[in-house]
Amino acid sequence: MNEQIDTLRVVCRLDELADPGSRAFTMGAGDWPLRGFLVRRGTRVFAYVNRCPHAGHPLNWRPDDFLMPDSSLILCRSHGARFDISTGLCVLGPCSGKSLQSIDVDVQNGYVMLTRDPDELAARFA
Repeated sequence: MNEQIDTLRVVCRLDELADPGSRAFTMGAGDWPLRGFLVRRGTRVFAYVNRCPHAGHPLNWRPDDFLMPDSSLILCRSHGARFDISTGLCVLGPCSGKSLQSIDVDVQNGYVMLTRDPDELAARFA
């Protein structure tokens, strides 16, 4: 990797994320690391904490499976809630009007990176 890249904040390479597609990640140390997921749409990447605002559990049952079959919305597999990809807003389901907790990410030199330290984010979202 390029020396200017903070490897502790790298989630994955952009080319490892399907377009459109999603991917789970766990980052940070300790018993309560940051658990999130990415969604890619073209050159844009969105990241959210992997926690349903309705029930507080992960949105996916299978690894990296966060999207509707047509990739148009994020889907909570437990209760069927659907979320806008770019805002995280629940547009249908038991948590309608609530939002997923977004995580700021950047794409730098072909890598998707957290903009903040993963342990700091884990403590914030625990």
